[in-house]
Amino acid sequence: MTDRVVLYTTAFVRALATGMIGVLMGVYLAQLEFDPAHIGYVVGAGLFGCAAAALLVTLCGDRAGRRRSLIAVSLLSFLGGCAFALTGHPFAAGAAAFLGMVNGMGRDRGAALILDQVILPATVGDAGRTRAFAWYNVLQDIGHAVGGLLAGLPALLRGLGAPEVGSYRASVGFYAVLMLVCAGLYLRLSPLVEPSRDHAQARRVSPATRRVLWRISSLFALDSLAGGFLTTALLSFFFYERFGVAEGVLGPLFFGARLLNALSHLGAAWLARRIGLVNTMVFTHIPSSLLMITVADLIRYRMRTERLVKQVAQAKLPTDFGDFEAKLIAGALTESLYFDRDSTNDRRSISGVVSDSSGALIPGVKVTVTNTGTAAWNPVGSGCNAFRLGALIVGRVGGQREFGGVLFAHRRR
Repeated sequence: MTDRVVLYTTAFVRALATGMIGVLMGVYLAQLEFDPAHIGYVVGAGLFGCAAAALLVTLCGDRAGRRRSLIAVSLLSFLGGCAFALTGHPFAAGAAAFLGMVNGMGRDRGAALILDQVILPATVGDAGRTRAFAWYNVLQDIGHAVGGLLAGLPALLRGLGAPEVGSYRASVGFYAVLMLVCAGLYLRLSPLVEPSRDHAQARRVSPATRRVLWRISSLFALDSLAGGFLTTALLSFFFYERFGVAEGVLGPLFFGARLLNALSHLGAAWLARRIGLVNTMVFTHIPSSLLMITVADLIRYRMRTERLVKQVAQAKLPTDFGDFEAKLIAGALTESLYFDRDSTNDRRSISGVVSDSSGALIPGVKVTVTNTGTAAWNPVGSGCNAFRLGALIVGRVGGQREFGGVLFAHRRR
């Protein structure tokens, strides 16, 4: 196996793992009953670990040895992934994510990628470098897409009888095994991947080149800062919590998105030949950013215009005091068809947030759910605006929210 084939194979396997954990991370932490703030902390800790490792290999990778550094990074990812699969506390999960460089972005960006791209040009001649990088990126994109499909593994395991949280832990453990496979593959790299003595000597960078590097690095830093607000982990958590979409649906959703991203490289190359590289980067970002902005506006519009109750019956009611009109109003809050059709996805829990018509969260709301057949009830204390009611008894339940002495009730199956 040549060095280039090793790099291609590890890029694909690592992309599989990264694409899978990006989708599963937020849902897994929600299953552990972490609140949104703790989920954000854990995702951020994993990204800080990626950044720290990238800085370390940039400064010391050649000195320590490229092959040795790649193996060390992969083994740390394996150990951190194992710890992440076994943890149940936010602080421990954050520490494991940092150590294992658990990437909630869902895209391979880290120390191993830096070293791969340093080694890859030396594995081909000058004429073949562009093609070598093209294949490397294509394999990565395919791996990210297939990794999104692998995020449906917990649903498959539950179908085989695994417990709910156990299915997620096993899936995160599979992610750790994939990183261990990468470490084994890097053992097959030859000594040719190490820098030569001439290359190891410090080389001065001209002031003009330094200015260009600072500009493009600042641009990438700004882009990464914006991307950090919408990682794959947080996006999957948003779909899971707000719309009840589990990993069985999220996996194919992200698979389709990443497949389109892989195909977009072909369109980007065609466009760059006509309007230039920089213009291609700028003008392809604008439509996606505008569409992202409309998501928040769409949610606010729907909350302002859509009714949470619906009229199911109407009748004339004659009385001694005159004719009245009776209307029967029922709550319009129901579980999604996905949960109604697939009993394996019944978490026996209700979760959400309490907000006003503008989308602002309302603190100090007490949420209570009562089983109408058994009178068993699950309260959540006041002072919070996010709630999760678990281990509900199967049956029809009624829910009420109390705020400022006023009760609002609805029924949910």
